[in-house]
Amino acid sequence: MVWLTKWIRENIPHARVLIITDRDELDRQIEKVYKGIEENIYRTKSGKDLINKLNDTLPWLMCSLIHKFGNKEKNEYDEYIRELKSNLPENFKAKGHIYVFVDECHRTQSGELHKAMKSILPEALFIGFTGTPLLKQDKQRSIDIFGKYIHTYKFDEAVMDNMVLDLRYEARDIEQKITSMDKIDLWFEAKTKGLTESAKTELKRKWGTIKKVFSSKSRLDKIVADILFDMGTKVRLQNGKGNAMLVSGSIYQACRYYEMFQNAGLTNCAIITSFSPSYADIKGEETGEGYTEKLLQFEIYQKMLKGKTPEAFEEEAKKKFIEEPAQMKLLIVVDKLLTGFDAPPATYLYIDKKMEDHGLFQAICRVNRLDGDDKEYGYIIDYKDLFNSLEKSVIDYTSGAFRGYDPEDVQGLLSDRLKKEKERLDNALEAVKALCEPVEPPKDTLSYIQYFCGKDTQNPAELKETEPRRVLLYKSVVSLLRAYANIANELEEAGYSREEIISIQKDIKHYEDLRKAIQLASGDYIDLKKYEPAMRHLIDSYIGAEESRVLSAFDDLSLVDLIVERGRAFIQDIPDNIRTNKGAMAETIENNLRRVITEESPTNPIYYEKMSVLLDELIKLRRKERERYEEYLQKICELTKKIKKPDTNGDYPPSLNSPAKRALYDNLERNEELAIELDEAIKTRGHDGWKGNMLKEKHMKLIIRETRAKYGRTDEKEQENIFELIKKQSEY
Repeated sequence: MVWLTKWIRENIPHARVLIITDRDELDRQIEKVYKGIEENIYRTKSGKDLINKLNDTLPWLMCSLIHKFGNKEKNEYDEYIRELKSNLPENFKAKGHIYVFVDECHRTQSGELHKAMKSILPEALFIGFTGTPLLKQDKQRSIDIFGKYIHTYKFDEAVMDNMVLDLRYEARDIEQKITSMDKIDLWFEAKTKGLTESAKTELKRKWGTIKKVFSSKSRLDKIVADILFDMGTKVRLQNGKGNAMLVSGSIYQACRYYEMFQNAGLTNCAIITSFSPSYADIKGEETGEGYTEKLLQFEIYQKMLKGKTPEAFEEEAKKKFIEEPAQMKLLIVVDKLLTGFDAPPATYLYIDKKMEDHGLFQAICRVNRLDGDDKEYGYIIDYKDLFNSLEKSVIDYTSGAFRGYDPEDVQGLLSDRLKKEKERLDNALEAVKALCEPVEPPKDTLSYIQYFCGKDTQNPAELKETEPRRVLLYKSVVSLLRAYANIANELEEAGYSREEIISIQKDIKHYEDLRKAIQLASGDYIDLKKYEPAMRHLIDSYIGAEESRVLSAFDDLSLVDLIVERGRAFIQDIPDNIRTNKGAMAETIENNLRRVITEESPTNPIYYEKMSVLLDELIKLRRKERERYEEYLQKICELTKKIKKPDTNGDYPPSLNSPAKRALYDNLERNEELAIELDEAIKTRGHDGWKGNMLKEKHMKLIIRETRAKYGRTDEKEQENIFELIKKQSEY
């Protein structure tokens, strides 16, 4: 970005550059980078200021937040753009040849924001910069807006160029167990006395999940002890040059972690999240039963802030973390600071949150910044079995995974998803309507209550008799609400007319209100907030935890070794009929990433009558999953070592001393002489920067053809396969 700016200024008369970001922190970082090379960059102060500067000839270099182009809701954008144009200065036209650099373009340039920018700068040239692969479920794709890639620079290439550090991965597990089945059941029954079975099931549904099991105090205690041990034994954490980040699964959990670290003596730590404590947050939270999650969260945050605003506290904490790592050893985060936060001292990233895709990759890159000779790697400590997700995200950033996927392909994927979501919503709505069909006219609230609860809601026998109807209704309405939530912002794109959308929204509200009315009339309604302290006590008191155990033994293998090099070999092993079929390839990857246990969903709260059995079943499932995961990591390690040091397994002749030579050997019917000669020809006769250059690629194909011909090999299919193989080798 910086060097392109300088080139534009030096070579294009009257050129002006506007850099667009979506966060104030990135805006400041860009200002710092340009000032570092003695280029003054003007940061616009408001939308009006931006318009005024564009209407003038100076400054030539500016940066601005995307939101200065508009901050209205989606459905107001067309009107807003017309309003904006009507308020522009008379005869407004941006002066000079405008080049707009859009940072993080994968998220800042979707939909109406892009239209707003183009309406103001219709003649500008837009260039997008992103560190995120573009095959995502965004509504309007970056590749559709900006066109083809101008240049790509992958993670493994940056590691080889010593621009960033490689990463080391370690999986750790905290074994959990039920300490007293009897006490769980006695406590649960005592605290839920008087509730209907439906209400008890709702409480089990809320608290009988693996996420709640993971949130037990004993497990968090062990992770805190783990990190404190590392702080005292890992060199960079011990000597004050390095520090760490802990990614928590929720703001509440982050607050519990903070309190535990404070109590354990690690006072130079902080929570950085989007939470801004307000008394409005805790209105109605005091139930008389003890602390709810919101109350505890509010209190811990207030103690930490010590009268400062969250914004001021965050800036101070980040400044210390970057400039005085010994004075800020640990930042506890949830979503914030996981993208765009540059902190060279950050060396260890502890993850206790389910993450995936580019969000996971962006997070682990917080610890790969260079910071002196004593920082050799960034370290990822994983408590959530994320290697599968990590593998997929790293492959996306290293292998050119989206080569061959045209915008039409992406649009096809989007259309298929919307079609399925529309079918799901239609079916869910039809199912609820069918359940309510027998309700007698006038079908008002009383009619529904009498059908689903009985004529006399005070009669236990009638309530018991109608209970199956209510359970089915509750389940069906929840399914409807989920189906609607998945597509709520894309109803028009899914094919619904404006009239149909209004009708659906009325139905959703009607059935949501109906469910609550029937719950209240039958006694099935439960104020989950009231039972929160008791259920938290149950989880914290009767689920124990063992010391952490390292599941992976990757020794001296880095992520590039574990994933990139092994991944290339893995792709070659996939049968042609799968590798060449995008749908089959996607399904193969998906099948390899499925998980047995989901964090939010209970196993089956209705099937397990006792709370203790439900929690115990979750822990048993988790144990089985961990055993499979440990076995999987061991296989990864063994395969990677064979690929990393193939000479040790005797499969290759000693002369084939590089991955590229071995790849040629494998794909040329194990012809050692031909593999060596072709390798030499590529290195000595091939042109620099040949990949992606049509003429240079043609020359490379000629080298392959001539070398193969010496050995009597003329098959065209082999010619193309070898060319594609060579393109994938980082050595060439």
